[in-house]
Amino acid sequence: MHWMTTAEGWAALLTLTVMEIVLGIDNIIFIAIVAGKLPAGQRERARRTGLFLAMFIRIALLMSIVWVMGLTRPLLTVFGLELSGRSLILAGGGLFLIFKSTREIHENLEGENPEHTARPTASFAGTIVQILLLDIVFSLDSVITAVGMANRLSIMVAAMVIAMLVMLASMGAVAGFVERHPSVKILALAFLLLIGAVLVADGMGQHVSKAYIYVAMAFSLFVELLNLRYRKRRQPVTLRRRYERG
Repeated sequence: MHWMTTAEGWAALLTLTVMEIVLGIDNIIFIAIVAGKLPAGQRERARRTGLFLAMFIRIALLMSIVWVMGLTRPLLTVFGLELSGRSLILAGGGLFLIFKSTREIHENLEGENPEHTARPTASFAGTIVQILLLDIVFSLDSVITAVGMANRLSIMVAAMVIAMLVMLASMGAVAGFVERHPSVKILALAFLLLIGAVLVADGMGQHVSKAYIYVAMAFSLFVELLNLRYRKRRQPVTLRRRYERG
């Protein structure tokens, strides 16, 4: 823990913590949306369980860093493209994320089939399994990024724990905001859809910086927040006019 007495150590911790929070945004959104399909009494427990699982998965991957870095070695070649264990995991996770996001968008926009209105709610165990699978995919890039930015295991673990505590504190507010505003939920699903496409592209050897997606989605969210504020300010005026006409 000698790094705690140096400015370089604290700078590395701060930088890595911010990076882990940014990389965890997609994880937070996915957990919020998937847990939102559970009965109201189970949602908070599922969100907390998902984040704790993400933290322990990332720490476990850090502890087995030799194995993680070994995932970057080519395993097979398909049509001249060298695929590693990391590539296969990212591509598989990306396809799952595309499928899940597309299905959620369909359900939110098209609604349920009238013949299946009695569709049961999601199970707690099934939701945790989905969160666990995507946690592994999201954790790979996070761990590899951490190793590239810091050379001390204690700094990496501390940064991940702090980032998870920040995300845990904000999870309830994020989930509640997404559930209250359907338009924001569609934006979040579109964000996950794009992240899934980026994961597939990355798995196929075509690296695309997530920064482009984060900037685009941040701008879209900003515009939607302006729309929400405008509608909220217009609502009393509309109600007053209806009252005067009625």
